[in-house]
Amino acid sequence: MSSVLITGWDIGGAHLKVAQCRDGEIIAAKIFKTSLWLGLEQTREAMREIAPLRGEGNINVFTMTGELSDTFASRDAGIAGLLDFIEEEFGVANTLIYAGRAGFCDVRAARSLGSDIASANWHATASLSAKLTGTGLFVDMGSTTTDILAFRDGALVNDGYSDAERLLSGELVYTGFARSALIGIAALVPVRRHMTPLMNEYFANTADLGRILGTLDEVDDKYPSADRLPKTVAGSIQRLARMVGRDSGDLEEHEWIDIARWFSEHQLRMIHDGAFRVARKLDHAAPVVGAGIGRPQIRRLAKRMDRPYLDFGSLIPAIEEARDDASKAAPAAAVALLGYLDRQTKA
Repeated sequence: MSSVLITGWDIGGAHLKVAQCRDGEIIAAKIFKTSLWLGLEQTREAMREIAPLRGEGNINVFTMTGELSDTFASRDAGIAGLLDFIEEEFGVANTLIYAGRAGFCDVRAARSLGSDIASANWHATASLSAKLTGTGLFVDMGSTTTDILAFRDGALVNDGYSDAERLLSGELVYTGFARSALIGIAALVPVRRHMTPLMNEYFANTADLGRILGTLDEVDDKYPSADRLPKTVAGSIQRLARMVGRDSGDLEEHEWIDIARWFSEHQLRMIHDGAFRVARKLDHAAPVVGAGIGRPQIRRLAKRMDRPYLDFGSLIPAIEEARDDASKAAPAAAVALLGYLDRQTKA
């Protein structure tokens, strides 16, 4: 029997995630910087760089969130534009689109399933987790957003589906581990016993917090710093200081570390608020399944909720050296594996 090679693609507004599955096992996964808001050429260029992953005979399966990018006038225009892009780059043979609750379809059928396709990458990762784990709370924290989904007895039990619905239900929390502006996390921060208002500017982001606290893997911060100066601890402290109208020398280093820790804690509360609402459908023994570059925060969340923690990368069939990258690029890995399972079911 010939080997089956499936490549999963998650086309986002800021990153392109790719994972390869050979015979039902993830063998590689990568994340590339693609500033889609500057135009599709950014994504096209990234795809040129990874041409070997597009080899002849591959089956390519796609999910997307990039339809929300400023490149497109509307969500529908974004879906149509990305489907055009996929068809231009990959053709229609051996090309499938993940339509969430509607399953897999070809590119042409996908054009009438926009509401199912839009930002459905969370559906892929949570559905696969449900198949592998049975019951649990899936949390994927990426660079910009956090998805929180409950699953029970092998099936999702989500309240929302669209971004708007999931924002209301707590299943989508718009905060991430690298690109989120600190002004979006809090309005006040304690500085030497005084609750201090923040500068309403993009002076620092959550990657700066992770760098100061030692929880950031530098490879996961693919964009320039807010001031485009070096990504060092000292540089991050200086950016953090600007948020409260200061220079880094105004406080001792341990004080800035405490302020970074306070921001991180405040962000965790935001995620916990969503998780608390979503987890009401589950018994207390159900584990938290963590994915994405923000797994350090998700591990803290599991501890706070007094639930076992399972890493998405440890659950999926994958070669050992690909597990961590597959967890970071979880939607791409999920659509590749789900594509393989779908193919086996229809065989």
